Amino acid sequence: MALTKRIIPCLDIRDGQTVKGIRFEQLRELGDPVAFAAQYAAEGADELVFLDITATNENRKTFAGLVSRMAREINIPFTVGGGIRSVDDVYTLLAAGADKVSVNTAAVKHPGLLAQLAGQFGSQCVVLAVDTKFHAGDREDYVYLNGGRIPTSIRTADWVRQAADLGAGEILLTSIDHDGMRRGFALELTHRISESVPVPVIASGGAGSTEHFGEVFTSGHADAALAAGVFHSGEIGIPGLKQYLETQKINVRI
Repeated sequence: MALTKRIIPCLDIRDGQTVKGIRFEQLRELGDPVAFAAQYAAEGADELVFLDITATNENRKTFAGLVSRMAREINIPFTVGGGIRSVDDVYTLLAAGADKVSVNTAAVKHPGLLAQLAGQFGSQCVVLAVDTKFHAGDREDYVYLNGGRIPTSIRTADWVRQAADLGAGEILLTSIDHDGMRRGFALELTHRISESVPVPVIASGGAGSTEHFGEVFTSGHADAALAAGVFHSGEIGIPGLKQYLETQKINVRI
């Protein structure tokens, strides 16, 4: 039987509030992340991702207190990311109730961090977040750092393969070009990355309809699909989304 595909709402946090933008810009405050988390858990979300999106840029750590509040309210696995730079940071977040951690900028700057975290906590705990953008000039996708603010010369496909070899247990792949646009996920990119690594790939950026989720599982070969805006606004409900996916013969947990 095919592995169950996962639906993962994402809570982007700034100053303790849930925010949402377009292509990582024009952020709007939407409300209390703990209330959103409890709602999504009750609706049947498979997991949650909680990203403190300005922690790295502001050179500070993720809010462990907020993680504790969230852990008390939900009964599904959740991943926390933002500003994680060390084994000690991960201990703090796991002690606060997180199930997994997501690392991005610190892993690119110090790839050995992935091996260190995988050795200490197990690969299943380590999610590599990759923010990527397509460059038309050479028709390549490149890694961006600090919440999409800083371009690098690192090819996305090269980096995810290296990261999986180092011990990342999952790839959270966000297309900056598609983020907040609601025109569908980056299917070709997701397919290429999913086929190139032996670990699960979570597709992120671009969900606007139930059909988009179906496409990213079938055409994109994603293992999980992450979205924010369409869930926060109520335009797509998780129970209805899963029922739709079932009609498309996509294996989901009802």
